[in-house]
Amino acid sequence: MLNSSCNVVTDNIQSLTQCSFWASPKIPPNLNRPRNVSFSCSKRPDLSVSVSTTTNNRVTQSGSDSFGLADRLRLGSLTEDGFSYKENFIVRSYEVGINKTATVETIANLLQEVGCNHAQSVGFSTDGFATTPTMRELHLIWVTARMHIEIYRYPAWGGVVEIETWCQPEGKIGTRRDFILKDYATGEVIGRATSKWVMMNMDTRKLERVTPQISEEYTIHCPKQLRLAFPEENNKSLMKISKLQDPAEYSKQGLVPRRGDLDMNHHVNNVTYIGWTLESTPQELVDTHELLSITLDYRRECQSDDVVDSLTSLEPNNGAGSILQNGTNGAPTSTREDNDTVQFLHLLRLSADGLEINRGRTEWRRKPLRQ
Repeated sequence: MLNSSCNVVTDNIQSLTQCSFWASPKIPPNLNRPRNVSFSCSKRPDLSVSVSTTTNNRVTQSGSDSFGLADRLRLGSLTEDGFSYKENFIVRSYEVGINKTATVETIANLLQEVGCNHAQSVGFSTDGFATTPTMRELHLIWVTARMHIEIYRYPAWGGVVEIETWCQPEGKIGTRRDFILKDYATGEVIGRATSKWVMMNMDTRKLERVTPQISEEYTIHCPKQLRLAFPEENNKSLMKISKLQDPAEYSKQGLVPRRGDLDMNHHVNNVTYIGWTLESTPQELVDTHELLSITLDYRRECQSDDVVDSLTSLEPNNGAGSILQNGTNGAPTSTREDNDTVQFLHLLRLSADGLEINRGRTEWRRKPLRQ
C-alpha cells in the first residue's frame, strides 16, 4: 500500500515537472522551471515527498517544514527581490472553450489562485484570501472592488502560462494587486490585469478602513517603489464605467447562484460575475469577435438565494463602441474596418428589487482569420 501511494505521488510530480501531456509544447531547458526532483517514502504522509528545486541558480529545500505537500509541489516561488511571485500553469482541457483556448473565466481563476499562493508564500494563513493575522482576529476579509483584465493572446490547450503578481497599498481603503501574464515558452506578454480590494467585516458585512497595524502586516511584502501593470496614462483600467440605462438591448434574466459559485467567505465568487456578465452578450458578436478586455466594478454582495438579471447594451458615443449597427436580421454588423473593436456596457442587478450588483465594460476585437 505504501509503494502504491509513493508511485502516485511520483507520477504527479513527474507530470508537473515535465509539463508533458497531449498538445503540450516543448519547453526550452534554459527557462525558469523546477529541476533535480528527488523522492523518499515515509509512513508520514506529510513527509512522503522531499523536493529540491533549482531556479535561477537559487536552491530551495522543502521537506519537514510548515508548508504542506501542495506548497512543495507548486510550480511557483517568490522572485529574487521577494516582492512579487511567479507561478506557471498548464492550460487543461476543461479550461478551454470552443476555440480550444483558455476562457476569460479560466484566466480570472488563475489570477485569483496565484494571488492566494503569493499570500501563502509570505506566511499568511490559508484560512482566507490573503488575510493578515490582525484581519483574522477582527473577522475581516478582502473583497473585490474592481477588476480589469486585458488579454492580447489567449493561451491554447496544453500551453503553459507564467503569471507574475504583486500587491501594493491603495490609500486608506484597501489594496491593489497587479498581474503580468506571459507565454512560458517564448516569454511573450499575452495579458495584463489589475484589481482593487477593500476590507469587509464578515459579521456585519460592512466595509472597513485599513488600520495602520493591518497595513504594516502586508506592506512589508510590497515593492518599495510604485509598480503598475498598466503604467500608461489614461489606460483602460482607469476608465469610469457609466451605468447602463434601461431598456437594455440584450438581457438574460433569472440567473441563480449554484452551490459551486460560493467561495470560502460564503458569498458568490468574483469570477462568477464575469460569466453572468457575458451571458447577455449577443451570440452574433461571440461568433465573430473575442474578448479583448473586461472591467468590472463590484458594488453589492450576492448571496446564495439571490436571483440576478444580466443586461448588456452597446456603449453609446464612445469611439469604437459606436461602430456596430443593427443588420437586417437584428445582428450587430461592423461599419468600419475589420480590425476595429467594439465596446459594451453591462449591468448585473437583483431581479427582486433592481438593486445594482455589478457594472461592467467589455471590449471586443474581431477573431483572427483561421489559417
